[in-house]
Amino acid sequence: MESHYEILVIGGGTGGIMVASRLLKENKSLKVGVIEPADTHYYQPAWTLVGAGTFDYDKTARPMSSVMPKRATWIKDKATGFKPEENTVQTASSGDFTYDYLVVAPGIAYDWSLVPGLGDAMDKGVVCSNYTDPVHTWNVLKNFKGGTALFTQPATPIKCGGAPQKIMYLAESHIQKAGVRDKTTVVFASPGTTIFGVPEVKKTLLEIVDKKDINLRFGYKLEKVDGPNQIAWYSFMDHEDEYNHKDVKTEKDGNLTGIHFDMMHTAPPSAAPKFIQDSPLANEGGWLDIDQYTLQHKKYPNVFGLGDVAGIPAAKTGAAIRKQVPVVIQNIRMLKSKNILGSKTYNGYSSCPIVTDYGKMVLAEFDYDNNFTPDPKLKMMLIGDSSKEHWRLWMLKKYGLPYLYWNKMMKGQDV
Repeated sequence: MESHYEILVIGGGTGGIMVASRLLKENKSLKVGVIEPADTHYYQPAWTLVGAGTFDYDKTARPMSSVMPKRATWIKDKATGFKPEENTVQTASSGDFTYDYLVVAPGIAYDWSLVPGLGDAMDKGVVCSNYTDPVHTWNVLKNFKGGTALFTQPATPIKCGGAPQKIMYLAESHIQKAGVRDKTTVVFASPGTTIFGVPEVKKTLLEIVDKKDINLRFGYKLEKVDGPNQIAWYSFMDHEDEYNHKDVKTEKDGNLTGIHFDMMHTAPPSAAPKFIQDSPLANEGGWLDIDQYTLQHKKYPNVFGLGDVAGIPAAKTGAAIRKQVPVVIQNIRMLKSKNILGSKTYNGYSSCPIVTDYGKMVLAEFDYDNNFTPDPKLKMMLIGDSSKEHWRLWMLKKYGLPYLYWNKMMKGQDV
């Protein structure tokens, strides 16, 4: 295996594969290496649907070899460190690799130490997460017989900020169908200040919350979880606020308030991978220190980053990556040929397909300023206002987007 690459990519997830595929589509003779230890590539956006029993988990997985671009060299190893002054990446067992340009896209890591007790409780009994084991989520839902159904999330950045509430809407429908809704209180406890930051989408979601009779609790910071006694312990941020209050069993422990639950779904507390946090490429928060518009590293001009590891104020979603990839590609191409950055910039675009019921979805598309920015192509699907629930959006989520992902995005096509 060569030890020097014109372009070295860290990560075989959505960002890494799209960048490698696009670069090689444009220039077949480029020497591109991709560092990725995993054997399997997952289409994670469908895990919400898996957790609600309406998508087959096995269909979300494909062998990494099937998405790795044929002309790229797959370095099946873990990146462990960087010497950016020497254009070098270190790996666990394959030695050092050097590069002309580096693209850093290793995704996000889960740090269970941030919420004591959660790691021990996760994916056992009635504690579940679509992020880690959506099949277990579906089992928890199927076995739920009533009580407090708690949907929550940590105060760290997480993949797809909307995901912890999507499963809640689907679960509420399932509980309704199972005939135990009248014995159930649905609680959403979030460290945030609002159900959603985009006003048009917030309006729709609050109508759904009213219809589904859900108790929203904002400013709730998940501090620890007592799995055996089924209690989630919270401290309060400075904006403690409730919407549609419900009396559920709680208790106090000093400054902490514990909510008793009969099922709990959460996102895992998340951070940048350790090898990024401990590297010269990280900002103070441990995330990759890149410019939010050009995606170029702030200190090392031949290093770019994208996806969940990026220290930028954008949502950590595949939709964001779809708009970041062309910026990274053009910048590398222009630096290689003319030693200047390209004219494309990333405006913070992301989209969050918010499934609100079986057969219904809202599509929140927005930029850095939380402006609602719907894709004009939706008009072709006869969707007038994507901030409202629509069955055609559900079809897009369940059938359209997985098809586009595997057949277009992974193959380096612009979508």
